[in-house]
Amino acid sequence: MFDKILIANRGEIACRVIATCRRLGIRTVAVYSEADADARHVALADEAYLLGPAKAADSYLRADKIIEVAKASGAQAIHPGYGFLSENAAFADALAEAGLTFIGPPAASIRAMGSKSAAKQLMETASVPLVPGYHGAGQDLELLKREARRIGFPVLIKASAGGGGKGMKIVTHEGELEAQLLSAKREALASFGDDQVLIEKYLTRPRHIEIQVFADDHGNVVYLFERDCSVQRRHQKVIEEAPAPGMDPARRAAMGTAACNAARAIGYRGAGTVEFIADEDGTFYFMEMNTRLQVEHPVTEMITGQDLVEWQLRVAAGQPLPLRQDALAIRGHAFEARVYAEDPERDFLPAIGRLYHLRTPAEGPHVRIDTGVRAGDEVSMHYDPMIAKLIVWDETRERALARLRAALADYQVVGVSTNLRFLGALAAHPAFIAGDVHTGFIGQHHAALFPPRAGVPERVLALATLARLLDADRKAAARAQASHDPWSPWHGAEGWRLNEDNHHTFHYRDGEHELAVTAHYRDGHYLLELPGGTVRASGTVSASDDVHADLDGVRLRATLVRRGAELTVITAAGQWTLTLHDPLAQAMEGEAGGGGLSAPMPGAIVAVLVAPGDAVEAGQPLVIMEAMKMEHTITAPHAGVVSAVHYAPGDQVQDGAELLALDATEA
Repeated sequence: MFDKILIANRGEIACRVIATCRRLGIRTVAVYSEADADARHVALADEAYLLGPAKAADSYLRADKIIEVAKASGAQAIHPGYGFLSENAAFADALAEAGLTFIGPPAASIRAMGSKSAAKQLMETASVPLVPGYHGAGQDLELLKREARRIGFPVLIKASAGGGGKGMKIVTHEGELEAQLLSAKREALASFGDDQVLIEKYLTRPRHIEIQVFADDHGNVVYLFERDCSVQRRHQKVIEEAPAPGMDPARRAAMGTAACNAARAIGYRGAGTVEFIADEDGTFYFMEMNTRLQVEHPVTEMITGQDLVEWQLRVAAGQPLPLRQDALAIRGHAFEARVYAEDPERDFLPAIGRLYHLRTPAEGPHVRIDTGVRAGDEVSMHYDPMIAKLIVWDETRERALARLRAALADYQVVGVSTNLRFLGALAAHPAFIAGDVHTGFIGQHHAALFPPRAGVPERVLALATLARLLDADRKAAARAQASHDPWSPWHGAEGWRLNEDNHHTFHYRDGEHELAVTAHYRDGHYLLELPGGTVRASGTVSASDDVHADLDGVRLRATLVRRGAELTVITAAGQWTLTLHDPLAQAMEGEAGGGGLSAPMPGAIVAVLVAPGDAVEAGQPLVIMEAMKMEHTITAPHAGVVSAVHYAPGDQVQDGAELLALDATEA
């Protein structure tokens, strides 16, 4: 076994690998970019070395620098995590030449599966069923359009060299084919350095089921059962589970055998995932093989009791697989929910910012959290905006799902937009509870998963006001204890006032709505005049801003987070943010004139499709941006004439930057 390894990655996967190494007594070397100087994985590792600037191409993708660090640190092997260099055959070759062990498959296996087109041709030779499509090398635009017509719409365009939803487009009719082909090629080139695409028939209600395989250098190949990854947004997984709901033993064995045969066909070694797409009738088709550890590997660990990173280390060190197929068994059910900094109500646009407040559910045998961030860390525009993976386990799917809902309710994040509310709605949806999942699940149930945001509940107003009153009382008590005369009524901490009713009105803003709560002190408690009536309130507030309240005899607990003029109230029922408002000090907020169009997030301009003086129609594409390696098209909100264009292709823009000016056309 190795004494020291280097982890050529960042974030939660780097932390995950460090945890196993620490348990096995293996020392770890981290690498980091300038943006990650204070990152969690840097703090956890035994040693850490700076690679370069924030941009991945100048740091985490610099194979030469990583090899240099490995030699300087005395690391014997390199674990690539996932993403970055994990499926880079040239990197695996370079490590071998440098006398370092790659904790991954042989370079030849990566090459065999690195091209989706080549992999499908190989699987076709091995009689593995494939979805009808075009996987050829020819990339002439007219050829691709002819092949799409031959296959029949809808079709799915996919980047041949990569995954993660980048370079993937669904085309429902021929009129949008050319634009989507060009966009897919641009995304593929930006993400993988290769603009080759393939085209497949798009199944309208498929399930995405993948098989975890492992192979060693001694001829052993096993599968550690399946994961259902059907619930996706932007072609990226949202919630994964193992085992797959409704999977019978015969089908599991058939898929597992096919996956092992695929691994044998390419002389595989280490951890890999063979992904299948399954039709409603149970037929399954090969999609691709990921020659690395998957993001969702923890659910497999939870149902098998195995540490897959440890398996990777042992296999890379030349040891045989720890277990044979007949010794592997499924126990219980597990879910993984990916907690992201993103805005689900804005088509899951990534979000950036500082994690001002972060509190996670308690971990134990049933709850696990894999994360690369801590409270106070920043979610950067440079990398994937995942905050954590929340993994739960229990004996049955029903009980595991109940644990998932409870853990999501206990997860607290303030400072960036997150998908926590959306995940909670998804986990509580009747169809998801029933296991009726498919890749179009979110689109089919969009209305239920994105209900209109109701106004702030009166209980939340009461909790916010009570917490502020109790906090003021606590501070007054502290001042009284520090006073030369703590018994003076002027240092009172209980709301006493001379010759008048002690009351105060608190003003809040919830979006465009202004709300007011008047509080009266009444001998040890408060009467709160809310918009809908009066509530008797009392309670305590802790130094960690948790309030334990009694509202008309109903006991409630909440967390209050104050950030400038914003007050976030977090309860088991949800999270609300109010703006503290003083009508007397309200400043007039001027609105920008004209019809400026702003960047929805930081990113780079890919293409500007209009010029000053152009007349445009509502919905017409104007600018294409790239953020986190995904393209986003800015469209005209109304008909008008472009009066100015402020950025050119290649320019970097910040969130909210005005991209162009559009003068509305008079009706």
